[in-house]
Amino acid sequence: MGKLTVRALRAVLGVVLAGTVFVQALMVWTLVSGNDPEDGSLPLTALRVITTLGMVSAQVALICVWRLVTMVRRGTVFSHAAFRYVDGVIVGAALLWFVVTAVNAPGQRDDPGVTVIMAGVGVAILGVALIVLVLRMLLAQAVARDVEASRMRAELNEVI
Repeated sequence: MGKLTVRALRAVLGVVLAGTVFVQALMVWTLVSGNDPEDGSLPLTALRVITTLGMVSAQVALICVWRLVTMVRRGTVFSHAAFRYVDGVIVGAALLWFVVTAVNAPGQRDDPGVTVIMAGVGVAILGVALIVLVLRMLLAQAVARDVEASRMRAELNEVI
């Protein structure tokens, strides 16, 4: 990974992280201050709380990707330390989306298509999470092979 690529990715991650923190702060301020332009009904409040928690999970994923990029740059990504960051990326985005869908569903009785679309988006998010899980397994195989190669090199060095 080149320096320009790493810098560009870090710039994008930083902007997205700052944007989510800003929106999250506004949502928390709206919930706490009571300056809600809506009537403050339960589904809207629940959706705001769930969205705030969703942004927290997105922020955790962004920080994990930042750490993985750092590990790639240093050449240490093929280690067991990378697993905790990959696991952090897998954290419950799909489950959070399904909760949003369940909270929103009763208000969509006249137009159930919205709930079906939201459920479809949840399945897509779950699919991405499963892809990340497969990539984690590939990383585990790469780490195992790297450890095995190091062991074989050490044995070969002893023979020589």
